[in-house]
Amino acid sequence: MANNAPAPGSDDPVGLHGVVPPTVTAFDADESVDYEATAAHARFVADRGAHGVFPLGTNGEFPLLAPDERDAVVEAVVAEIDGDVPVIAGVGAPSTRQTVAHAEHAERVGADGVVVVTPYYYPVDHDAAVTHYRRVAEAVDCPVYVYHIPSKTGNSLSLETLDALAGIENVVGLKDSSKDVPWLGQAIDAHPELTFLAGSDSLLFPGLEVGCAGLVSAVANAFPELVADLYEAYDEGDEERARELQSEVYDVRSALKRGPYMAGVKTALGLRDVGFDVGPLRSPLRTMDDEDRAALRDDLSDLGLL
Repeated sequence: MANNAPAPGSDDPVGLHGVVPPTVTAFDADESVDYEATAAHARFVADRGAHGVFPLGTNGEFPLLAPDERDAVVEAVVAEIDGDVPVIAGVGAPSTRQTVAHAEHAERVGADGVVVVTPYYYPVDHDAAVTHYRRVAEAVDCPVYVYHIPSKTGNSLSLETLDALAGIENVVGLKDSSKDVPWLGQAIDAHPELTFLAGSDSLLFPGLEVGCAGLVSAVANAFPELVADLYEAYDEGDEERARELQSEVYDVRSALKRGPYMAGVKTALGLRDVGFDVGPLRSPLRTMDDEDRAALRDDLSDLGLL
């Protein structure tokens, strides 16, 4: 449990904290889901210092999966992790009905909590957002974590809306990927009962500084040891070392952004000596070409990671 790092919210029974990678969904060459490799990746990060795993986040390509595939991913990861670290499953969908169905399934198969991204595509106002989250929270007994990523969903939560969501039983935390540090800082100040998770690799150290108990890091999908070291350094009170490691994360993040969107993480996993092949991204996302792959290998080698 945290010492110098911020503590989880007082309402969070999971006590979620530390590094919680948004684990990848692995695919075969024909883009069918490889459930065994998907579960193996969750084990990979857990064995290398992650304090929890988050299947079906952005890096899990959840909008590109069919409902039955999403449910099967959660089953595979929960079975593999088997209680070693918390599993918080992404269950969000554009419709409340589908979100509830995924949340009920995740709870039924043993997920420790569910992560509910704000509905996307259609605009959602204050009343609609509150109703959506209330219906999901009332459908399950497990903890519910709000996922705030307005750049992808088109729907931003105001501080007033967060106040209302915090009053819903079972809503125990929020993953913030808005990169709006003043919004996040005010939210944390107003709601010590909630667990806050920093949702961008650009804001791991700053997230800890403003009060986030956890770090949802895409870099940690490929290099969990690096991000776990950052968190542990901060937790031990060595903020200078944590700052240095944040700078390393910036460099890795820049390297992983070579080529097509999100392809860097999966490519880096295949390049590691201790890594493995998690296959391509699902269309319309695409995998790195040979030139980008070679450049990424050179970057990571220069950083001492390969």
